[in-house]
Amino acid sequence: MFFTYLRRELRRRRKAALVVASGLALGIALVIVVNSVSSGMNQAQDKVLQSLYGLGTDMTVTKAAEAPKSGETGRPRFEFGAKDDGEEQSSDRVMVQGFQTLASSTVTKVAGQKGVADAVGGLSLQVMKVSGEFKRGQFKQDQSGGTTRQSGPGGSGGQPQGQVEGGGASFDVNSYSVYGTDVAKQGLGPLTSSKVTKGRTFKASEADAKVAVADTSYAKEKKLALGDTVKIKGVKYKLIGIATPDSGDAAANLYVPLKQAQTLAGAKNKITTVYVKATDSQQISAVKATIQKNISGTTVTTSADLADTVSGSLSTASDLAANVGKWLSIAVLVAAFLVAGLLTSSAVSRRVREFGTLKALGWKSGRVTRQVVGEAVVNGLVGGALGIAVGLAGAYAVTAISPTLTAELGSGAGGGARGGGMAMTGPGMRQSAGKTLDIALSAPVSATTITLAVGLAVAGGLIAGAFGGWRASRLRPADALRRVE
Repeated sequence: MFFTYLRRELRRRRKAALVVASGLALGIALVIVVNSVSSGMNQAQDKVLQSLYGLGTDMTVTKAAEAPKSGETGRPRFEFGAKDDGEEQSSDRVMVQGFQTLASSTVTKVAGQKGVADAVGGLSLQVMKVSGEFKRGQFKQDQSGGTTRQSGPGGSGGQPQGQVEGGGASFDVNSYSVYGTDVAKQGLGPLTSSKVTKGRTFKASEADAKVAVADTSYAKEKKLALGDTVKIKGVKYKLIGIATPDSGDAAANLYVPLKQAQTLAGAKNKITTVYVKATDSQQISAVKATIQKNISGTTVTTSADLADTVSGSLSTASDLAANVGKWLSIAVLVAAFLVAGLLTSSAVSRRVREFGTLKALGWKSGRVTRQVVGEAVVNGLVGGALGIAVGLAGAYAVTAISPTLTAELGSGAGGGARGGGMAMTGPGMRQSAGKTLDIALSAPVSATTITLAVGLAVAGGLIAGAFGGWRASRLRPADALRRVE
């Protein structure tokens, strides 16, 4: 009897049921679209952070660089021997980039902290190479810490980029980044933000081998191919692989085994960064606090800290989705539930004669209430189905359009994870002010979002049914005698 009466009433009141279902559908569709876009924003941010940290890295441990001591400029020095005029000379300067070095044993200490699943060390280096022809007696090393300067009259100071001519000399200054990676643990750290597209990556047996992997852009710029050799500070490295970053720029121009990087920099058993993977992504803040407490003098940077350095349209859109979108969804849902409840209550009021007659025939108030609630729940499910369909269409449209968002990375973003990003200015060096990544936005719909939509549909139906059921429960048999338009 319940289902027979339910089916008859829904067919008889199709227009009213459609109005209630449409209101719920609008709210549910908005929730699906906002949740899907927010999920897409999170994925886009993950891509940005992955390009900084590398796959699987939850945080990095570094030590801030010390300020130059009094009288020191921090500028690189170059040495050139006394050779015949016109003979080409070159000098490399390998420098630890961005941070103070940490002892390699720090990796073991970090790995032993509660909540840490794995840890690996890396050494970030910057190489400056000056090469060219110098007239004997005209150039000498700048003992104050500069690059090179002409000692005779009429010369110009050396510049850190490009080709410089003056005083009978011509020389080039080339700067590039090198990252020392632990070949035994390549599943963690910035090298994982790139995929080896040509050749191969390092073998575990190549812990101290003279081999290198080049970033694809750097290889193209320098016209490097597999099997070629690259020379760093007079040491030749065989190119075994070329890596392409998954998004953004690569972590470094060249990757070499960690021991080789330490040798080049004269930093035996030293690293600049520890890359950390937590056992539970929900406990990252607690792990960060533990590391900072137990390993003094270090700076722990999490992906949440990195997200704060990201600006641009991605950050703006993410904030809008997380704040405006969330509250707009809540407001629309509340309005939809309220309207559905009021419409259901109004419909019950128009059926006073009907329900009064049923009560006169012996129907209990509970039975009448269940009938009203049943109708409202069905309306809610219909609204949910419509809302899911509209929401999926909206999410698909966003994914199909794939609007491009920009992510501007703040200075020093990544806690030292990146090996590149150095810009030259004047005779010295500084960290690049930042970089911009273009990210295509998608709106993936998860099973959780669909489940949430179904739950909201049921909840909407129950709320509407509660309004109508309360109104129906107050009817009396005598109300059947009233005339209701």
